[in-house]
Amino acid sequence: MSQVFENHNLCKVTLLGNLVAKPEIRYLANPMLAVAEVVLATHQKWFDQTVQQYKEWTDFHTIKVIGDIVEKALRYAEKGEVMLIHGYLINSKAKNREIIHATFAQSFAKGYANSINQIQCSGTLSAPITLVQTQRDKFLAEVSIDICHQAISPTQNKASSHQLNRKIHVWGKQASYLHENAQVGDQLVVEGRLSYSKDESKSQLIDAKHSVLLKKPEQ
Repeated sequence: MSQVFENHNLCKVTLLGNLVAKPEIRYLANPMLAVAEVVLATHQKWFDQTVQQYKEWTDFHTIKVIGDIVEKALRYAEKGEVMLIHGYLINSKAKNREIIHATFAQSFAKGYANSINQIQCSGTLSAPITLVQTQRDKFLAEVSIDICHQAISPTQNKASSHQLNRKIHVWGKQASYLHENAQVGDQLVVEGRLSYSKDESKSQLIDAKHSVLLKKPEQ
């Protein structure tokens, strides 16, 4: 098993939010497994100094849940309940979507709870970094990384490999540093928040709070 997981990247997501709708559970025939797809809403609140007031943004995460955790966490779950999810990013073949596969799920009583939206990942820079200056004179670097991570498939009960490409937004001094020093092929380790593009694709986007650049070995 250690050989299977050699040279893989980090890809972990933790979310705490509210169920948008009651889960719809279906069952696979071979093997017999429960499957559900849920949408979880997480909320981010911040103080906008420009207008001197608090603002709130809601992200909607599509999450696939397979196996025993469906019966344990989702069978009696209702719309509005608080749900804790841990899992990883995947490219879903259904409608060519970027979603989350849950490896842990736990439900709590309906109500408001401060959201948790955390992602930790690593990957290889796959394109030159774009640096822009926003209208508020902040620097933003848009980074594209290739992520190759492995996980145990609940349907096949063996390790499977997932190849992903995700965009990362890095702000401020970190953005300038990456633009000056990073090259295609370098490794980037990121801790941040999972968000989504505003176009029709709703592609996953990572807002980095911390990023670490690891240079590729010189040949």
